[in-house]
Amino acid sequence: MRRLLFEIGRGEAAALAELYDLTSPKLFGVILRIQRDRSLAEDVLQDAYLRIWQAAGSYDPEAGRPLAWLCTIARNRAIDGLRRKGAAEVQGPVRDDGEDWVARLMDPHDDAAAFLDRDALGACLGRLEPAHRECVVLAYCEGHSREELAQRYDRPVNTIKTWLHRALASLKTCLEAVS
Repeated sequence: MRRLLFEIGRGEAAALAELYDLTSPKLFGVILRIQRDRSLAEDVLQDAYLRIWQAAGSYDPEAGRPLAWLCTIARNRAIDGLRRKGAAEVQGPVRDDGEDWVARLMDPHDDAAAFLDRDALGACLGRLEPAHRECVVLAYCEGHSREELAQRYDRPVNTIKTWLHRALASLKTCLEAVS
């Protein structure tokens, strides 16, 4: 990806198209978790790639992994979109611990960037039960709600909540062991 960012920084549109193909599903998932409206999330995704096109020349490999840099741009564009509409309080995830989710999402030095290693994540996802793995992917990459997942799997919402909680705990344990 570093090569692609370098080429984009030189104005090579083909490199942007290749980067888009490689990273758009991940960035869309990041945006969709913040901007719950799918059509607005698609607009934010395009805005994020415009920003990537404009800023690729300033990417510094010493500052972090390319995917973490791209995710930061996507998160910031999604948050900016919410704030412009004044809807951050309405659309943001509800946190039981009272943590300011906007501040956490905007921190480019967040330890969550360590979880962006796709190979490790793929291996850890492979260890989950198939239904639990699919729930995690649908919830966190596709933006499905617990209610939608409950309907899809014909299970109570609390069961889906438990599946997601246990799957995320397993993923965390696995990813910590890998790193």
